[in-house]
Amino acid sequence: MRVLFAIAVLAAAPALADDIDPATILLGQQIYATNCAACHGANMQGQPDWKHRLANGRMPAPPHDVTGHTWHHSDRDLFNLTKLGVAAVMGDGYESDMPAFGGKLSDDDIKAVLDYIKSTWPARAQESQAKITAADEAAQP
Repeated sequence: MRVLFAIAVLAAAPALADDIDPATILLGQQIYATNCAACHGANMQGQPDWKHRLANGRMPAPPHDVTGHTWHHSDRDLFNLTKLGVAAVMGDGYESDMPAFGGKLSDDDIKAVLDYIKSTWPARAQESQAKITAADEAAQP
């Protein structure tokens, strides 16, 4: 049984950045610069002191480079956070400055931004995130 699960996870593993069309990464970079860099930083460095709440109780924008936690989340989670906004995904009245981009960006645009972000990570972070995504996909009904 374990062997079958491992095979299913490997078969479902998402592509690493080296396998993504460079045109998609370039598109994602442009969309990121226009829609994300103002908060998450032009170099994906996030806002200062991003691990501590602001005076208004909200969290600063985290970095999307390898120093942040973006690579700890599955593709599905990252897509939903971007499309629906953090408050909608978290629920229970959670407040966030992260807007929902579903009304502004197409699904393909959101995927391109995520592909661009992932393309900047070192191979080890990409591989770790790909395993998290594969496990998430395998757990879906």
